[in-house]
Amino acid sequence: MCAKKMTRPRRSRKLKLDGFNNLTKTLSFNIYDICYAKQPQARKEYLEYIDEEYNSDRLTRILTEVADIIGANILNISSQDYDPMGASVTILIAEEPLTPQSEQTAALQSEQVLAHLDKSHLCVHTYPESAPKSGISTFRVDVDVSTCGKISPLRALNHLISSFDSDIVLVDYKVRGFTRDIQGNKHYIDHKIQSIQQFIRKSIRDLYQCVDINIYQENLFHTKMLLKDFNLETYLFATAYEDFSEAEKKQVKQLLQQEMTEIFYSKNIY
Repeated sequence: MCAKKMTRPRRSRKLKLDGFNNLTKTLSFNIYDICYAKQPQARKEYLEYIDEEYNSDRLTRILTEVADIIGANILNISSQDYDPMGASVTILIAEEPLTPQSEQTAALQSEQVLAHLDKSHLCVHTYPESAPKSGISTFRVDVDVSTCGKISPLRALNHLISSFDSDIVLVDYKVRGFTRDIQGNKHYIDHKIQSIQQFIRKSIRDLYQCVDINIYQENLFHTKMLLKDFNLETYLFATAYEDFSEAEKKQVKQLLQQEMTEIFYSKNIY
């Protein structure tokens, strides 16, 4: 369960660095929205709805808001909608504001710059799918927020969780590389962190069952979140709750809960 009270560690003195902060901080999400569509036509309509609701324009707006929240400057945006479904957006970001010269360089070398996705970038990909036999439809969003320097992707946690209908959220946070202080000592992390949960707003945490898997010596943190409240009516697409018999309601509820449990634990239940 989510911790009832998460305390932030005391802020330590800022490191005096020798040059640029070379630490790369990457926040990776898998966000899932689950629903039940009884008829094949309803499943088709659900996929069309998701494809339109989270098209590349909507995803671009979400990532642009993320860039603003974490204090990053956008260098370039690349977006794509796919046939028959799905969308992707990649935004290259920088910590420092662009000078007129760097703006010109970014414009001239946009293809080359977008290839360098291991420094500072935001990207999102969508994966709508439906299981024809069970009627379960699952929408997955993969989001990466990778920064280099002082800006922190952890600031975007609450916004990203709230931007989607998040039934299940799997989050990884990894700090890679090292940076040097003015004495020449290497530092493999520049901030204190006990859990990703401490950066999630309490009002959001309270909605979810949360599990942590942290490897502190590797600066690797993982949190997975499963929505606690289950109201069958909110999981039905293009089908009225009253149209189900009590036996059907029980069966559909079991199918949905099984789908969510399997995704949460990454294990099939037979």
